Amino acid sequence: MLRNKEVRVFLVAVVIIAVIGTICSYYISLQASVATAVTSLLLITCFMLYTAWRYREIGKLSDYLRKISNGDYSLDVRDNHEGELSILKSDMYKVTLRLSENSSRLQEDKLKLTDAISDISHQLKTPLTSMMVMSDLLRDPGLDEGKRREFTRRIQVQLERIEWLVSSLLKLSKIDAGTARFKKEVVNVPSLIQEALEPLLIPLEIKDVTLQIEGGPASFVGDGNWTKEAIINILKNSIEHSAEGGRITIASQENALFTEITITDQGSGIPKEDLPHIFKRFYRGKNATEDSVGIGLAMAYSIMKNQDGDIEVSSSPAGTIFSLKIYKHTI
Repeated sequence: MLRNKEVRVFLVAVVIIAVIGTICSYYISLQASVATAVTSLLLITCFMLYTAWRYREIGKLSDYLRKISNGDYSLDVRDNHEGELSILKSDMYKVTLRLSENSSRLQEDKLKLTDAISDISHQLKTPLTSMMVMSDLLRDPGLDEGKRREFTRRIQVQLERIEWLVSSLLKLSKIDAGTARFKKEVVNVPSLIQEALEPLLIPLEIKDVTLQIEGGPASFVGDGNWTKEAIINILKNSIEHSAEGGRITIASQENALFTEITITDQGSGIPKEDLPHIFKRFYRGKNATEDSVGIGLAMAYSIMKNQDGDIEVSSSPAGTIFSLKIYKHTI
């Protein structure tokens, strides 16, 4: 306590004042001088005891802060008293809670980043290994021309898969980082559905999947391009799981609360145990196709959530229904 300069200065000043007061009171009477000296001594003692207690409390707070800096957020310095010191303790505890939450989030982000890097490397390793093997075979001058064309086609398919994976990951990273800009504009749903179908007409034709569009005029306020991306990813999933000659139904409706787009397929359905996880990144369920990566549904989910919307799924052995909702007002 006495190592603090302000305490030493104050103590010296009080002692000087007490001595001067005792000397002055001596000229009045001896009893007055003794009373002044005793009173001054008691006041100085009380002050020193109070100051010592206050510095002990400050020392405890200092130890508390050192433990926090070492990563120990389990301590609680709050008390039920009033006063500036108690307010300081309460504020420090609130800051500790925020630091603890931030630390937990950072740790979760590190784990997610580690898992994401592991998943990405795994997804890239398979096509790259396949392309390396086929490129070695293509070096053989005696390779049959038919095999050469087949290997070239397969390499092209793997390159397109890698391109799609990288593009999807870049879009997801923009959404996660909060740098993706979601516009607020009036979007016509029938026109949006037609735009989403354009890049999927060939896959639909190859699998001979019948497309049925239902619903009247509908619109919502949101970002048309990002919503189209979500619809495309869900339609891709529906096409992948539809049998040849199957049917996909796209329906839309609008009410006072939200605009809804439902996509129904007649595929094999999603197992019940997979339903809670299908929107997780890189998750591949039991019925996932060989080329499935586990990115499309995760992207669709992130897009809808960032527009204050929602996406739901229900499934049975007869097929799967995806429901996209864009709410008119959020509370």
